[in-house]
Amino acid sequence: MTRIAIIGAGIIGSAIAYELSLIEGFNITLIDEKGPASGATGAALGVLMGIISHKTKGRGWKLRQLSLQRYETLIPELEALTKDSIPVNRQGIVMLRFAGDTLERWEKLKDFRHYQGYNLEIWDKPTLVKKCPQIENDNIIGAVYSPEDRQINPTSLTQSLVKAAAQNGVNCQFGMKVNQIKSLSTDREKQAKGYEILTQQQSFQTDWVVMAAGLGSPALITLINPIIKLQPVLGQALQIKLPNPLGKKNFQPVVTGNDVHIVPVNQDTYWVGATVEFPNEMEEVSPDFELLDQIKQQAIAFCPELKNGAITNTWVGKRPRPDGESAPIIKEVSDHPHFLLATGHYRNGILLAPATALMIRDKIQNN
Repeated sequence: MTRIAIIGAGIIGSAIAYELSLIEGFNITLIDEKGPASGATGAALGVLMGIISHKTKGRGWKLRQLSLQRYETLIPELEALTKDSIPVNRQGIVMLRFAGDTLERWEKLKDFRHYQGYNLEIWDKPTLVKKCPQIENDNIIGAVYSPEDRQINPTSLTQSLVKAAAQNGVNCQFGMKVNQIKSLSTDREKQAKGYEILTQQQSFQTDWVVMAAGLGSPALITLINPIIKLQPVLGQALQIKLPNPLGKKNFQPVVTGNDVHIVPVNQDTYWVGATVEFPNEMEEVSPDFELLDQIKQQAIAFCPELKNGAITNTWVGKRPRPDGESAPIIKEVSDHPHFLLATGHYRNGILLAPATALMIRDKIQNN
């Protein structure tokens, strides 16, 4: 059997483990120093901005399109296998438009998406107020509504992926830190002989390594000496509980404007986020709580009812942003056959996880 080791059990590594578990002949081990969704995944909001994105061609759109297609089958597939319910908001995304935002670019995007088979609606201000009466702001001139974009609970999704993968035979090793990765091939050999992975508890050999450890990837990859740099970009978010649902009870889409998301969690609870905080010259970044308050105040400016809510939780996470190449990094390491990178998804890990998993699957299957 082909032995595959996946390092990192965030949304990316877990999605890869599940997709590979559907293929006969693979002996798969999923390793994480902590546990599923313990890093950037657990801090994400899970807003899948695919169709409403202005990416219409090239790698950026192809990844989005592949993920959107796979999500439509993946969620019911996982729920049937695990018997767990994965929270998915299927009421779309409302992107607010502000004074100065030209309508032409949205009209072009609407026409192009229609050509692709997707639907976008352009709302004027009266339509927006009718559909989403919670929005009250004089600078807002309307909105674009994407009914086919989704929001998914990242932690629940990742846990279901891991559970399904384990049911399919994946060996899940959590609380296990990888200390070293050794190539079993000599410098003169062109044919891959696999790798040895050394952890605190054991060592084992594998034919393939898939590195999906997010910000933990560079330190581990450096052990075999390729060049990769990921920048930690911190994000903060908060949870607000309200006396009553925002707007209409039967229409609770994600509302986003100026890169601030208001995400319905249940009938009276909402996530608001997220900040984008870059590291200093020492590559250090710590949460600036004033920025989180600015996010909250901007959300209230869009939706004044939010000021009546109570903050019941705040959290922070660090996203892996590639430095020197485009996100995400999905490729084989040069001069190290069968060593694959699936990392650096920055702010689109949840959105691009299915596409990444399918690409990694194909690279291994077609080798």
